[in-house]
Amino acid sequence: MGRRRPRTGHDWKLLGESCTALLERLPELVDEHLRQLAEHSPVYGQVLPYDQQWQEAETAMRIGIQTISAPRDSPRRDLEHAEDAGRRRAQQGLPLELLVHAYRAAGYLVWDALLEGAAGREPERLAVLMRSATMVWAAVDAQAAVASDAYLATEKELRRRTDEQLQALLDALLEGKEAPGLAARAAAGLDLPEQGPYAVVVLRPDRRDGRDAFPRPMRGAGLRFIWRMRTDCEVGVVALGPGQGLDAVAQLLDGRHAGPGGISPVVSGLAELGRARRMAELALRTCPPDATHVVRLDRRMPTALVVSQPELAGQLVSDVFGELLALDPADRAVLLETLDVWLACEGSAGRAAGQLYCHRNTVFNRLRRLEQLTSRSLARPRDLIEMTLALDAYRLAGGGAAA
Repeated sequence: MGRRRPRTGHDWKLLGESCTALLERLPELVDEHLRQLAEHSPVYGQVLPYDQQWQEAETAMRIGIQTISAPRDSPRRDLEHAEDAGRRRAQQGLPLELLVHAYRAAGYLVWDALLEGAAGREPERLAVLMRSATMVWAAVDAQAAVASDAYLATEKELRRRTDEQLQALLDALLEGKEAPGLAARAAAGLDLPEQGPYAVVVLRPDRRDGRDAFPRPMRGAGLRFIWRMRTDCEVGVVALGPGQGLDAVAQLLDGRHAGPGGISPVVSGLAELGRARRMAELALRTCPPDATHVVRLDRRMPTALVVSQPELAGQLVSDVFGELLALDPADRAVLLETLDVWLACEGSAGRAAGQLYCHRNTVFNRLRRLEQLTSRSLARPRDLIEMTLALDAYRLAGGGAAA
C-alpha cells in the first residue's frame, strides 16, 4: 500500500466547509437519529422525554461535527461532553450497550451526510473526506470509550451508595429502631420478604488457629445469610426457607467458625430483627470464654437467665459455692469437673466415671463432698437447679472448663 498523503491546509479548509454546511442540516439529522434509535429500541424513549432527548442529541452532534474540522490542538469538547453524557445515562438507567449504540449510530449518520454533501460537488472535496475517514471514526471511537468509562465509574459509585443505604437500613433494623416503612424499604432493597421466618446469628471471631478465615455461608440448605461486620463480632441475618429450622443454621455454621456464636430464636419478620439480635447476643454470652461452638438460645435458657443478671449470678455463686471457693484451686477444679460431667451424663455415675477415668465410687464420693460443702442435696430438685445455675455462672465468669 502506498503512503497516505498528509492533509494540507487546503484540505482542512474544504473539511471545515463541509462541516459548516452539515451544521445547517443538523435539525433534520437529529430527527433522523432519534427515529433510528426508537426503531432500534423503545428503551431510548423511556429514559427521557422526547424534547429533552432531542436537545441533548442536538448538542452532542453539533459538538461532534465541530470537532471534525477543529484544529488539532483544540480542546476536546466532544470528549468532555461524552464523559458528562456517560454519567447522566448511568444515573438515568439507560443500558450501556444502548449508550454505545447511540454514539455509533450518530457517527454513521454524520459520516453518510458528509459524503452525501460532497458527492454532488467537486471530486476534490470527496477525496479530502476519504482521507479524513480514519480521523472521524477515531473521534467517534474515543467519544464512545470515554462515555463508557464514565458510565461504568458512575454505575460503580451508584452501586456503592445503594449498598451503603441498604446496610444502613439493615443496621437500623438490627438496632431495633422504629421508623415508618423501614422494614418495607429494607425488604425491597434486599429482595427479602418483609414477613417470614428469620433468625439472627452473632459470632465472636477467634483467629488463634486460623479457621476463622473460612468464608461465611451466603446460601445453603434453603437458607440465605446476610452478614454485617462489627468491631468485635459478625452479625448474620438468616432468612429461613420452607420447613427449615435452627438446626439447619447450626449445622451450616459448624466447622466454618473457630470462635463461639449465638443463634436467636425464630422471629416472624424483618421488624423483629432488633429483638432477635439481642437474643443472639444473649446466647453468645452463655458460651464460656474458651468455647468454640455456636449455641442456640432456646437450648440455653437457664444459663441465659443467669448471664442476663450478672449481679444476681455473682451472688448465686457466693451463696452456693462459698465454702467450695475457699478450697485449693486444684481440689476445687476436680469437684466442679465431676459435677459438670455428672450433669452432662444425666446423673449417671457410671458414665461419668468412664469420662473421668475413675471408679464410679470415686464419683459418688466427690458428689457427697460437694453436697457437704454447699449444704445442698443433688437429690432435691430445687437444690439441683441452684447448683446447676451456680456452676454455669462460675464457669461463664472464667472459673472453670467449657461446657
